Amino acid sequence: MTLLKSKLKEIFSKAKQQQREVVFLCIGSDRYIGDSLGPLIGSMMLENGISRPVHGTLEEPVHAFNLKLALKDIHKKNENPILISIDASLGTKEQVGDVLFKEGPLVPGKALKKMLPEVGDYHFQGIVNYLDPFPSSQFLNDTRLHTVMKLAKLITQIIIDSDKEE
Repeated sequence: MTLLKSKLKEIFSKAKQQQREVVFLCIGSDRYIGDSLGPLIGSMMLENGISRPVHGTLEEPVHAFNLKLALKDIHKKNENPILISIDASLGTKEQVGDVLFKEGPLVPGKALKKMLPEVGDYHFQGIVNYLDPFPSSQFLNDTRLHTVMKLAKLITQIIIDSDKEE
């Protein structure tokens, strides 16, 4: 996690030098436990006083139906932002509970075969469940709240710690 915090601090520092705003886009819906990771993190970041713009909370989630509108809003309010997107993801059984952080865009809804725009200059993925032979919609319903909360707290803490130390 120390490596991840230093990477985020580096991104924050680079953004400051380039006079660009770092914006967080937390994707998901509070209607499915497995898809609530993004909105949970968005709400937790705001509760912890993050100094950067956050889009996507439990109160106002950003999901498949309003993602394009949210992106328009972000780019209208922030000239050339550095966008860090956050979403729940499916992986292997061994990956459940892992946090991935990558440079480049996130493809939301990919596991459920949804056609949504790629988002983010960087992205976090929290592996909330694994692919199983059940119908795809079951993955989100069968995800444990404990796993989602644990990932949400971990990712939020990494971001908040990096933001405070910047």
